[in-house]
Amino acid sequence: MNQQCKELIANSGIAFGTSGARGLVEQFSDDVCAAFTVAFLHVMREHVDVNRVAMGMDRRPNSPDMAAACTAAARAVGIEVADYGILPTPALALQAMADGIPAIMITGSHIPFDRNGIKFYRPEGEITKADEQAILNAEVELPQLGAIARNSERNAANERYLTRFTTWFEGKPLTGMRVGLYQHSAAGRDLSQQVLEALGASVIPLGRSEQFVPVDTEAVSEEDRAKASTWSAEHNLDALFTTDGDGDRPLLADEHGQWLRGDILGLLCARELGIQALAVPVSCNTAIEGCGAFAQVVRTRIGSPYVLAAMGALTEQNTQVAGFEANGGFLLASRLQKETGYLEALPTRDALLPALTLLVAAAQQNKPLSALVDGLPLRFTASDRLKSFPTERSAALLSQWKNDLPAMQKALGLEASIIHVDSTDGLRVTLTTGDVVHLRPSGNAPELRCYAEAGTSEQAAEVAKKSLAACAHFL
Repeated sequence: MNQQCKELIANSGIAFGTSGARGLVEQFSDDVCAAFTVAFLHVMREHVDVNRVAMGMDRRPNSPDMAAACTAAARAVGIEVADYGILPTPALALQAMADGIPAIMITGSHIPFDRNGIKFYRPEGEITKADEQAILNAEVELPQLGAIARNSERNAANERYLTRFTTWFEGKPLTGMRVGLYQHSAAGRDLSQQVLEALGASVIPLGRSEQFVPVDTEAVSEEDRAKASTWSAEHNLDALFTTDGDGDRPLLADEHGQWLRGDILGLLCARELGIQALAVPVSCNTAIEGCGAFAQVVRTRIGSPYVLAAMGALTEQNTQVAGFEANGGFLLASRLQKETGYLEALPTRDALLPALTLLVAAAQQNKPLSALVDGLPLRFTASDRLKSFPTERSAALLSQWKNDLPAMQKALGLEASIIHVDSTDGLRVTLTTGDVVHLRPSGNAPELRCYAEAGTSEQAAEVAKKSLAACAHFL
């Protein structure tokens, strides 16, 4: 008797996080990868006629093996696999949406190389939280798998993704601009260079690595901060660009080598695109509301499925809707139109659109990138994390503090009183000084994350550092 996919998934220890199913590399056996694939396709077939699925992956060492197992599973249930090899997640999503087929992306995004994951896409975009539950609960047997092997690769998705930007940003608007490209092991490192050069930029490739590098665009490492500062001065850069492992979260540094916060990048991008209504996670900077550029801003739990759900509701009353996350990933819910062309909606995180939008804006306005931030409310955010902090422990601690705010204030050494509490996702408190402390368990790994907001960058960083140091005593 064949095994049930539901049981294989449940026994694997793999769980859905903020974006996709994530777990340790050793948990993603061939049978587990196949079980996820069969369950996903079973759920899709309950809604649409599915004969083909798109497949892509990042550069993690075991991603090809996982893609091969997923391919074998799809073939076993009679579904053709269009394999696009290593590419950015948004490029795969764009191609699958154009073809009207579901997609599977093998990636652990920004998390360390000892982990990996699988992202799933409906023909119209990312799966929902309801889809995730349906996959976990799918009553379907794992079929007998044939050869565990991949299909031959195609390049159409990369070409479509490139064309998306060269048609929207017509001409060569980045001519004369020196852009450093921190390539590391990013899935889209070569494609990003092609796009930037097609738009006229002089690209300086930096930091290419054949070993997987887990770049976190939200909790930026000290090493990546130092690289940006050094490279910007050494190469006289106008900007420095990189992404996380699967190319859906951007990092953009100004001419001084200072990385822009992801939510500030998203804010500026949305403003440049003329977006009317925004959906953003609760962890994002309050300058989004404070800048007055948007008619409506909705705050959600952290994770793209929640942002997507909120964007869907906003499109009922607005024609130009988008969302972004504190990691910089930009989700476009509406088709945008201008005299020279249009930009199709892409309701999944994208790293290139926000970065290119700001680079083009800086070039057209003849301003340095740093000047684009001028005029925004002076609200600064910082984020950091405690690694190896069990999710159960952090959840229990935050639950305790939610019911005992004085204990939280004392434990964290907060000098000001708490005047507002938001438990949308974790525990987010606002102090009488206007400072914000937001603690939550990571959705991807056993980590406790802290997001802090204050009137200066130094104060925000100090609040985050001090809060996590205090939390470490509760391990």
